[in-house]
Amino acid sequence: MVGGAHGGAGESTLSALVPEWRGGGHCWPRPPDNERARVVLVSRSSAYGLQAAQSAATQWAAGAVPYVELLGLVIIADAPGRLPRPLRDLAQVVGGGVPRAWQLPWVEAWRLGEPPEQTESPRAVRRLIKDLHLLINTTDVDADGVGKRKEH
Repeated sequence: MVGGAHGGAGESTLSALVPEWRGGGHCWPRPPDNERARVVLVSRSSAYGLQAAQSAATQWAAGAVPYVELLGLVIIADAPGRLPRPLRDLAQVVGGGVPRAWQLPWVEAWRLGEPPEQTESPRAVRRLIKDLHLLINTTDVDADGVGKRKEH
């Protein structure tokens, strides 16, 4: 599941890239009893977006959502170009509080409302999809909620 840390995070855009991914509606999922939900948190690279992601990551790290396996955080550029240093620093701090972090560039086509396509997406987007497929297909969660490698 793709979970947006705030409105406009890019949750529906990422969900549209892979048919089996679904958006979470900007809230943590509530799986049936004894099940865990695998979640990728998404935010924009603005101060507001990064602070919202930090808040969500803090909830997860504090154990407030014990039924969630957080795979990582996807930070999507909120504007073209390089992030200003204060935002780069904040993104590094927030990314350090989650299992993994990915940064995606600005995609003008998405801003213009064009449907997201894997084949037309930047390399970083294709790499994210590949990484998540590998994580989902090679990781299991033990009874304590700790990720472990599947035996193949």
